[in-house]
Amino acid sequence: MLAIATDGEIRFLFDDSLASLLAIGEAQIRRASFVEPTGTQWLADLSPVDGPLLGPFDKRSQALAAEAAWLLNHSIPVPSDRS
Repeated sequence: MLAIATDGEIRFLFDDSLASLLAIGEAQIRRASFVEPTGTQWLADLSPVDGPLLGPFDKRSQALAAEAAWLLNHSIPVPSDRS
């Protein structure tokens, strides 16, 4: 999913297949979350975009899927440390 703002800014979840979009103009890659292990489970921490802590999940793939779903359902918010 791509999110295009009224000022023309394009936001998307990075995927190698979309890397060519970085050449369109000024580009920045920003962290939207941290998917980290905690004991034998996984958490998706969306605090960089003022989001929630998701989990725990038994598998890393589940945490990654939850992370992507949250970001897509919230229109890929801009990281809070943006200047």
